[in-house]
Amino acid sequence: QVRIVESGGGLVQPGGSLRLSCTASGNIFRLSTMGWYRQAPGKQRDVVATISIVGTITYADSVKGRFTISRDNAKNTVCLQMNSLKPDDTAVYYCNLQMTNSWGQGTQVTVSS
Repeated sequence: QVRIVESGGGLVQPGGSLRLSCTASGNIFRLSTMGWYRQAPGKQRDVVATISIVGTITYADSVKGRFTISRDNAKNTVCLQMNSLKPDDTAVYYCNLQMTNSWGQGTQVTVSS
């Protein structure tokens, strides 16, 4: 059983930055694509960014140029650096380990003045 734990959410003003972190237990992390997803109230959960085991990265169009995903296989950690945040970025952000479709509990990001 893989355990995923996210951290780093919070309240930030428009234009501000946050850095989300996700740590996975076990030995599967380095073998799996990792992803960040988000779900706003009343909406479906959508992919934000993914990073493969060889470092291939994809971003949703809405976050390109503002968000950066990275991984550290030695620490079983994947991060999401979020800059130039907008109110539309407000959502619960979830980390996903693709190989086992494991999810964390989510971390709330609120962008508001």
